[in-house]
Amino acid sequence: MNSDPRWSLRPATADDLEPVTALKARVMRADLERLGRWDQDRSRERVRKSFSIRHTSVLLVDGAFAGCVTVRPEEQGGRHLELFYLAPHLQGRGLGSAVLRHLLADADAAGDPVRLVVLRGSAAQRLYERHGFAVVHEDPVDVVMLRPSRGPELPTGVR
Repeated sequence: MNSDPRWSLRPATADDLEPVTALKARVMRADLERLGRWDQDRSRERVRKSFSIRHTSVLLVDGAFAGCVTVRPEEQGGRHLELFYLAPHLQGRGLGSAVLRHLLADADAAGDPVRLVVLRGSAAQRLYERHGFAVVHEDPVDVVMLRPSRGPELPTGVR
């Protein structure tokens, strides 16, 4: 559970699609250009395909839109994390780590591993590695990472 009153997650609504699309363009464009993959129309279409009011949450900081994350069940079991974007002015302050810890605690409580895809060379890969994700596959553009479930945390002294 999130114990920091400055941020919260709320379920996405259809009205959040455009702000999420714009945020993705702001935070991903430089990495996509570096990889020769930036295409505004393709970027918008990928958000539209992944955005889901059932699985996407909007990150609020002090009540204002600050980012988003989608966590959907995978067909083979576990969870897939995608559309995890944080407004640039809030990056590098530990907020992404706090949100990720919250999401991973929920997955661990359910016994679910978490999989994601990050762009090759992205600073986000280091964030995920710090939280227990390991590379399972790479290609010239994408890096697939997996974090096995750590299971529910046991109370102190219980083994």
